[in-house]
Amino acid sequence: MTTPPAPLLRVAGAALAYRGSRVLEGVDLALGAGETLALLGPNGAGKTSLMRLIAGRLAPGAGSVRVAGDDPHRTPAARRAIGWVPQEIALYPRLSVAENLSVFAQLAGIAWRERAEAVATGLALCALAEVARRPVGLLSGGYQRRVNIAASLMARPRLVLLDEPTQGVDLHARAAIHAVLGRLREAGTALLVATHDFAEAERLADRVAILARGRIVTDGRLSDLLARIRADAPEHEAALVAPADAAAEAVLRRTGFLPVDTGSTWRARRLAGTPRDGADLLAALRNAGVPIAEIRIRAPGLEAVYREALAEFAGDGRDGAAGTGTAA
Repeated sequence: MTTPPAPLLRVAGAALAYRGSRVLEGVDLALGAGETLALLGPNGAGKTSLMRLIAGRLAPGAGSVRVAGDDPHRTPAARRAIGWVPQEIALYPRLSVAENLSVFAQLAGIAWRERAEAVATGLALCALAEVARRPVGLLSGGYQRRVNIAASLMARPRLVLLDEPTQGVDLHARAAIHAVLGRLREAGTALLVATHDFAEAERLADRVAILARGRIVTDGRLSDLLARIRADAPEHEAALVAPADAAAEAVLRRTGFLPVDTGSTWRARRLAGTPRDGADLLAALRNAGVPIAEIRIRAPGLEAVYREALAEFAGDGRDGAAGTGTAA
C-alpha cells in the first residue's frame, strides 16, 4: 500500500491568547500540496489570527504549526515557503506594478540577477503584463488585488494564505482573481482562503473549515459536507415582498424559517409540523399574514452547512456565545 504524502501544512492543538483573552484553542488543521481550503467563520472567530499563526508572524501559546515539516515562527526556510496576501492592499501606489514586484522580490531575498525572472513569472501568473508599467495607485481595485497576490509569489511559495482576496471587487475582477488562484492550484500550490462568500468557497475549495470562537467546528471535503446535508430534506426559501412585522416574523420562525441578509429572504432546513408541498406552504403563510411572494425549494449549499455547524456549536454547551452571524 502506498503511503499518502505528509501534509504541507499541519496545525496540531494550536492555542493563542491575546492580553489574557482566548483567540484560538485546540486548532487542528492539515492541508496538502495543490489543495484549496476555504476558511469560514463569523467576525471575531479568529480567522486572521490563525492565518498569522500559520504565516509565522505569531507563535502559538500551545500546540504546533509546521509548514513542510518546519516551524514558520522560528525557521526562515519555512517562512519562505509561505506567501501572505493580507486583506488590505499592501503596495506602493506611486510605483509601477513591475517596480512593486521588484521591491517585494528584494524583500523576499531574491538575488538581483534572479529578480527579473521572478517579476516576469508573477506578471504572467496574475495576468498583469498589460499594466506592468502603470502606477499601482491608478489601477482599479481588482487589478490592485491581483498585484497584491503577485507580490506574495516572488519567492515561489508552496503555500499561499489569502485573507478575503475578492473583497470589494466587481464580478469581472472576481473572475480574474479566481483564474489566478486556479493557475496556482494547477501548479501544485496549496491555498488557504479566508472568505465570507459561500459561492466563492464552493467554486474554489476542495475542503472547508469553519471556525467559531477560536475553534474548528467543522472540517471536511466540500463534496462530503454537501452530500451529507443534501441527503436530508431540501431547503425551503421564502421570498417576501415586504419586511415581516412582528406577527409575520413569529409565524415564519414557528414554521422553521430563519432570516437571511436584510430579512427579505427566509430559509428553512426543516419545516415544523406535518410535511407540506410548496403550494400548501405558500397558502398557509399568506393566510397567516406573511407578505410572501413565493416559496423556492432548493438543494442546500455551503451556507446551510455553515449555519448548522454554528447552531450545533452554540447548542452543545461548549460556547453559548458562538452565534450564527455572517461569515467574514
